[in-house]
Amino acid sequence: MLGYILRRLLVLIPVLFLVTLLISSLIYFSPGDPVRVMLGLRANEEAVAEIRAELGLDKPSYIRYLNWLGNVFQGNLGRSLQRNEKVLDLIAERLPATLEMMLFAIVVTLLVAVPVGVLSATRVNTSIDKLFSFFSLFWVSMPGFWIAIVAVLLFSMYWSLFPISGRGGPIWTGKGLHSLALPGLILGIRQVAIISRLIRASMLDILNEDFIRTARSKGLAERVVIYKHAFRNALIPTVTIFGVQIPELISLGVIIETVFAWPGTGRMLVDAVIKRDYTLVQGIVLVYSMLVILMSLLVEILYGYIDPRIKRE
Repeated sequence: MLGYILRRLLVLIPVLFLVTLLISSLIYFSPGDPVRVMLGLRANEEAVAEIRAELGLDKPSYIRYLNWLGNVFQGNLGRSLQRNEKVLDLIAERLPATLEMMLFAIVVTLLVAVPVGVLSATRVNTSIDKLFSFFSLFWVSMPGFWIAIVAVLLFSMYWSLFPISGRGGPIWTGKGLHSLALPGLILGIRQVAIISRLIRASMLDILNEDFIRTARSKGLAERVVIYKHAFRNALIPTVTIFGVQIPELISLGVIIETVFAWPGTGRMLVDAVIKRDYTLVQGIVLVYSMLVILMSLLVEILYGYIDPRIKRE
């Protein structure tokens, strides 16, 4: 298993290289000028040229990319063009808030999706199953930004149950948890809908297998049949889809942070794109790419503990 993890970590290098090359190409060839954003549209050409030369923006795009990539290998993500601060420091300041929201959403997904999926599979075609199916399809169909805006209007502005925006503090404080609850729930509820439906479908397939009928014929308790035999086998496709959902979790998190004015890297990314802060965009996308790859690696490692056959392979 250790050798497998090391091999997968080595794969990160070319993948991250391709990601940085793609995002840098999109940035360099996108319309807009960060210097014009800084100085305004009425700035004279001499001042614009001077600032561009000072920031290195007058060099060819491939030279700028190679310089940036060389600094990355030295642990330097450069300086923000608009904020004039180290990109690494800015990300380190905002990343904990983003990770808190993602962790909260994952916990909500696990605590709600698993019992809902199992209950729907064991009560198939009943009123409970139809109710869960309706809400699952509803949440999957609704755009994430629309749900976030409606949640702010209802729970924050109309009923005043949660703060409208901002972070009240770390997650382990009462005020911090209160401010995190609404955006974290909105981020997690879509994953609940997807994962619970998948658990239901996987459980229904497995409950019709021969080994389940054999287990029941031996007189095993229904709880043992459901959780020890059926649910454990249903986890494999569920974990697979959960790994695939990680990029969506991050991208939806960017929208949620923007709507709720959450001080995370997602909101900072949107602000950097608007202001053409190329260096900051590159740094945030690089960190997001590393998060996706590392979490996908964690999902693959979980396979070995869920299915011993995969671990032996």
